Amino acid sequence: MKVAIVSGSVYGSAEEVARHAQQIIKDAGHQVLFNPRATLADLQAFAPEAFLAVTSTTGLGELPDNLVPLYSQIRDTLPAAWRGLPGGVIALGDASYGDTFCGGGEQLRELFQELGIHELQAMLRLDASETVTPESDAEPWLAEFVGKLSA
Repeated sequence: MKVAIVSGSVYGSAEEVARHAQQIIKDAGHQVLFNPRATLADLQAFAPEAFLAVTSTTGLGELPDNLVPLYSQIRDTLPAAWRGLPGGVIALGDASYGDTFCGGGEQLRELFQELGIHELQAMLRLDASETVTPESDAEPWLAEFVGKLSA
């Protein structure tokens, strides 16, 4: 299966989780596109069969600046070819921010819903106030995600 990973990161943690996810998904035998600077054209050329989004949250629950252009391109276009594809979201945040905790991930979940991408499992929320190793903390969720992709 061809899995596209999109990521948004401010300080690099979400990008590291995405790189780790890329390796886990590749090791499971899937083809992966991961480029933190991917454009909509890059994704469409890859012709994904599944999506994984990994993002941190900034400000008052917003997406990181590096993901906003791609998010906007996808939202403006809503590629019909992606309707019905499986997907999942890993969100990084800090629970001390209250209502905006993992807000970036929530925005991507909403976009996936608009696109008709169905969530294989509930969004993973990684709390920066509780972990210093989000890559390893994401492994059980990723194992389940890969298992559902392969099913």
